[in-house]
Amino acid sequence: MKKILLTVYLLILGMVAFAYPADTLVINNNQSYLLTNRYFNELEAPDNNLTIAQVINNTQFHRIKQTLPALRFSKSTTWLKFNLKNNSKGPLITIGINASVIDQFDLYYTPNTTKALRHLSPDHTQNLTFIDCPLSPGTSSTVYLRVRSNASTVIPVKIYSSLAFLESRSMENITTGVIVGVFIVMALYNLLLFFIVDDYSYLYYVNYIVFLGLSQLLKRGYATSLFTTDITTLNNYVIPVIRVLFGFSILLFMSQFLQLKQNLKQWYKYYLLLYLLYFTALIAIVAGMIGIAYNLITISTTITAVSLLIIGAHLYLKSNFKPAKFFLLGWGLFLISLLVSVARNKGLIPYNNITANIVIYSSVLELILFSAALAEKINFYRYQKNESQSFALNVARENERLITQQNILLENKVKERTEELIMINRSLSLSIDNLNATQKQLIDNEKMASLGQLTAGVAHEINNPINFVSSNIASLRLDFDELLVLLDKYDDALNNPEQILFLNALDDYKQQINLNFIRDEISVLLNGIEDGANRTAEIVNSLRTFSSTDEQVLKTADINKSILNNLLILRSTIPYYMEIKPVFDKLEPLNCYPGKINQLIINLINNSIYAIKSKDHHSAECIMIITKDHADHISIEITDTGIGMSEETKQRIFEPFFTTKGIGEGTGLGLSIVFGIIEKHRGSIEVISSPNKGATFKVSIPKNLA
Repeated sequence: MKKILLTVYLLILGMVAFAYPADTLVINNNQSYLLTNRYFNELEAPDNNLTIAQVINNTQFHRIKQTLPALRFSKSTTWLKFNLKNNSKGPLITIGINASVIDQFDLYYTPNTTKALRHLSPDHTQNLTFIDCPLSPGTSSTVYLRVRSNASTVIPVKIYSSLAFLESRSMENITTGVIVGVFIVMALYNLLLFFIVDDYSYLYYVNYIVFLGLSQLLKRGYATSLFTTDITTLNNYVIPVIRVLFGFSILLFMSQFLQLKQNLKQWYKYYLLLYLLYFTALIAIVAGMIGIAYNLITISTTITAVSLLIIGAHLYLKSNFKPAKFFLLGWGLFLISLLVSVARNKGLIPYNNITANIVIYSSVLELILFSAALAEKINFYRYQKNESQSFALNVARENERLITQQNILLENKVKERTEELIMINRSLSLSIDNLNATQKQLIDNEKMASLGQLTAGVAHEINNPINFVSSNIASLRLDFDELLVLLDKYDDALNNPEQILFLNALDDYKQQINLNFIRDEISVLLNGIEDGANRTAEIVNSLRTFSSTDEQVLKTADINKSILNNLLILRSTIPYYMEIKPVFDKLEPLNCYPGKINQLIINLINNSIYAIKSKDHHSAECIMIITKDHADHISIEITDTGIGMSEETKQRIFEPFFTTKGIGEGTGLGLSIVFGIIEKHRGSIEVISSPNKGATFKVSIPKNLA
């Protein structure tokens, strides 16, 4: 059924074609005519598979209602058949296609001198849209014109006499040269402004001018002058890519020119979707879908044009944004030119030089308006600069006046404040003096407390051997008294040898006192007295290390011996349930302040003793004292099994007057003095402790102290 309907349709078209033959196009001297539907019949070949013989014998050529021929499908071919008569004086008739994107343009005709069919095509080295057709004056011929393109487009075909073509081409070149000159001047002018003003609006405008100019030149057939590639590559890749880049340049320039990020904050993300439209067309070009790409470019351009017009109107009417006024004028003219172009292609208005070039003319006007808007922006910058300078000058003057007033007030305030500060300084000096005196008194109290503790310990240690010596002396005196009595008995016996009475008394007394027992007892008592004296001498010798606590001269000292001496003095303060475990490394004599070191050791050991005493229950309590020899320093570690301390306490134990002891039990200066002694020796102290897990104080003292 479809085949029958198609056959009937083709027969009707053939009948119409025969019923209404096309007029012969007569070209007179110095004349040119646009090929309209009055002069040609059209044959569409979507598959492009017809030979010229098939075309000549084809009965489907028909008239169209549209004024100008057009390609209605992508990748299609259109054949135009028309009768041409050369009534001019020249032997050549030029057939040209005005601004359109075409892939193939050639013709077949039969010269009057021969019956052989002749094929002609453009000279691609010179142009892409003109063919010189040899036709003798006064003769006519039937021409079969073939046009193919990947883009759906109108084909404005124009027929020239030789002289008319030269005049038209010259005028076209002059017009194009002027327009290109305007484009170049505008581009260079705005590029210069970009370097001067440093505003990216001018740089984006230069890109817009460049791609607008390229797209118009390519459309007008100047591709061979700009690119050396073949026509298929030009039409399929170069031209659509440049149109896409032109779309990007429009969006970038308008975004900067109209300040859309600031003026349309909430809607700017939708403006970015316009970039996506052109990017989709670019993907279609890369994928080789040229027809789809041209359609996408047309859709993107239409949506962009309408969107920008709406945005411009909104900014001008709602926000009174001045650049939007120039934009509406320029862009409105451009859209009007596009509408005129569409109406021309549809045959609603005549095709002539003005309507044919309406787009390029409006583009020039648009460039001038946009340049004026950007120039107005410079005036706006200048106005802003003058305003800011004037404002800055007024502010400077006002500041100068205020500063003068403030200086007077400040001088008075400074005088008042200086007097207050002098009084405060005097008060602070007095407070500092009182504080220093108090601190000195507290340190002296700490020293007296340490001295009292030391004296109590020494008294206890000396009291034991002294008591022992005292008790031995009493027994020894009794023994010596008995011996003296015995000696008196011997003296009486020697002086009275004849009296037996004295001898008997001597014998009786010897038996009474047990001379052997007295001899042994005297020996024992003398040994005890000797031990007590040695013990006392040892204690006195230990006390000598404390005689130079405040001296400032470095001396060598045996650290291990100093620790033992201090333990000897502190022995009376160590409870029975507490064990002292010294573990000493072999140490060379250390260059230090011996008195200060003894004070450090006593304070740390006392601190450990107090920590252990503070526990509620005692079991296997001990204080371990370890000395170690290192390459450049010695270390003293004192570890106890006391109550330990929290992290907060550990951070503050070396602060003056900080103590965890009860009221009246300590001044809080013990560990502060320890820290000062360590600093004096350029050493360091490390504390390792946690609650209920004891504490370790690790002191490091350098060997090279000098």
